[in-house]
Amino acid sequence: MGRRAKVSLLVGVCLAALVATFLAGSTSALAQGAGPERRIVVFQEWFVNEPAQAGLVQAFGGEPLRPLPIVNGMSVLLPPPAESWLVARAEVLRIDVDPKVHALRKPAPTPPPQPPEELPWGVDRIDAEWAWPSSRGAGVNVAVVDTGIDKDHPDLVGNIAGGVNYVSAVWWKPADPSKWDDDNGHGTHVAGIIGAVDNDIGVVGVAPQASLYAVKVLNKNGSGYVSDVISGIEWCVTNGMDIVNMSLGTDADIQSLHDACDAAAAAGVLLVAAAGNDGKDVDYPGAYGSVIAVAATDINDIRPSWSSPGPQVELAAPGVSVKSTWKGGGYATASGTSMAAPHVTGTLALVLAAGASTDLCPAADDLPPAGVDIYTGCGLVDAGESVTGTANYGDDLP
Repeated sequence: MGRRAKVSLLVGVCLAALVATFLAGSTSALAQGAGPERRIVVFQEWFVNEPAQAGLVQAFGGEPLRPLPIVNGMSVLLPPPAESWLVARAEVLRIDVDPKVHALRKPAPTPPPQPPEELPWGVDRIDAEWAWPSSRGAGVNVAVVDTGIDKDHPDLVGNIAGGVNYVSAVWWKPADPSKWDDDNGHGTHVAGIIGAVDNDIGVVGVAPQASLYAVKVLNKNGSGYVSDVISGIEWCVTNGMDIVNMSLGTDADIQSLHDACDAAAAAGVLLVAAAGNDGKDVDYPGAYGSVIAVAATDINDIRPSWSSPGPQVELAAPGVSVKSTWKGGGYATASGTSMAAPHVTGTLALVLAAGASTDLCPAADDLPPAGVDIYTGCGLVDAGESVTGTANYGDDLP
């Protein structure tokens, strides 16, 4: 046997022994009742072959779920012992946990009967109607990364342009990308704030002619995995979204989520997220510099105590008792920074359609304390002034 053959044989034997040792530990752990856990395996930049990535994960007993090329990674299921073995491989940059993210909505409301159209107080408060002679958001693609959108809602269907689903009922069954209909209500509520149609029923959105896309990453309970959010963000980049609304959050700072947001922003996508509802630190992804974090205000321009403060808060918007569309063709009133973020997203749709600046701070209405602060950022978003450059439309306070 030649020297090269001997070396190859030795490497193969060593790898086989390494995997055998791992599998023995994995079997022992599983026998003790420890199940596989979701992880995000991020590979070195030179290791980009997806079949090879999947093969490496499988060699250590892992189950590949979905490639995440935007971060050169993969969503996987790993048995308990696998992580320490796999992360030691030269091909692996790091392994992130894959925690759940949650829709940032206060307790779910009961949908009332469908009413005739009204101008919601939040849309009125940010002076969106004063922008409509100049812009209604036509031609702007807005992705709602959330629980989906009610496909047949009569107040949304005219603006819904498509969608995708990344949620599967069971991990071993791939998600059906066509099943992005909303089974929770949260995503439909957010979509209505952004772009409910200006017709004779229900409500009207901030940007009533924007094109809405449902990117379903949260299940019927309003929760999902960071890896699904990453996939949703990547879909937005590759499918020409102009703005991404993420009314969701997690306390966990996951580097892969950070990288995905930065990559989307670098590609020219505007990212907006809810600041959070626990009155503590700003949630992720809102806390990332590439994302606009939005705090909530009530009808009197007062920030509720549950709206999370922090230096990452850039703007404030109406987020208390906001009426909007709901699943099943109805309407509901809800509170949360989830409701504040889409007011900013809709405003960005208006300014993009008008060719105005996407820097919304110069036109924002400063709120106490004076100047930029950790509670409301640079102030209450002002859609009318952001689009037209004209201030002082009058006081919309009751």
